[in-house]
Amino acid sequence: MHTFNVAAKNTSLAWAAACRALDVPAHLSRDGFHTVVRIADAAAEDPLLRTHFDQMRDRHGYEPIETVANTLFPAKLAAACSSPEELVHRYREMYERLKRMDRQNRGGTYFGRIVAYPGESGAVDQLTLLITRIRRQASGKGPMSAAYEMDIAHPDDVVPGDSTWSTPVHVTGKDNGYRGFPCLSHCSFQLDRERTLHAVALYRSHYMVARAYGNYLGLGRMLAYLAQQAQVRPGSLTVVAGHAQIEDDVTAIRPIIQEQMQLPA
Repeated sequence: MHTFNVAAKNTSLAWAAACRALDVPAHLSRDGFHTVVRIADAAAEDPLLRTHFDQMRDRHGYEPIETVANTLFPAKLAAACSSPEELVHRYREMYERLKRMDRQNRGGTYFGRIVAYPGESGAVDQLTLLITRIRRQASGKGPMSAAYEMDIAHPDDVVPGDSTWSTPVHVTGKDNGYRGFPCLSHCSFQLDRERTLHAVALYRSHYMVARAYGNYLGLGRMLAYLAQQAQVRPGSLTVVAGHAQIEDDVTAIRPIIQEQMQLPA
């Protein structure tokens, strides 16, 4: 089984390192299992790599990176809202329209699952719930570190004193497709003793060219927003993929990821 574990200071460097780890002569399928990408600041990018990757995506007909990132976190909409509650309200109002506008969103968007998770008694706003819990813990004398967990949490569960929060995305009994939405199964957030908020995201599958960069960026922006609203510091993002692959023709991205090797890490 081919795998990798890479770490970098921003999304651009992390994505390039992950692609290089998959693009090895001894592994022609260019995929890996149980891969781990650690990003110190996933909301940050390298402008040169981003520009070249944007140009390559446009030539080959991929969605813009911002389109992918917005499925995780609509940064411009958030900046225009005065509170998380307003952000949730406005996104819910447009959610059905978003699903109709793009066939890839017909099953929903990741951010839609976060702010309107299909709970037993209706849509659950996990975003505001998370911010409230984190802020409450951070304001205490000693917020607890992360607890052990399995992905059986429900967004309505409250465990007193526990400073690990999970955000379910995959819905048992509803998301039965072998492929497609949602590839992101679960997000978990940890608050350390320095009041820094970290995140880990679990993907069942990751397409490195079409989706990974935008996913890292969107998750990083959501982490930064959560930290800002909860009045703590944003920390690192760790992305675990059950299966990661460089799809299509790898030669399209080789000049980009090889160029990045010449830049300071």
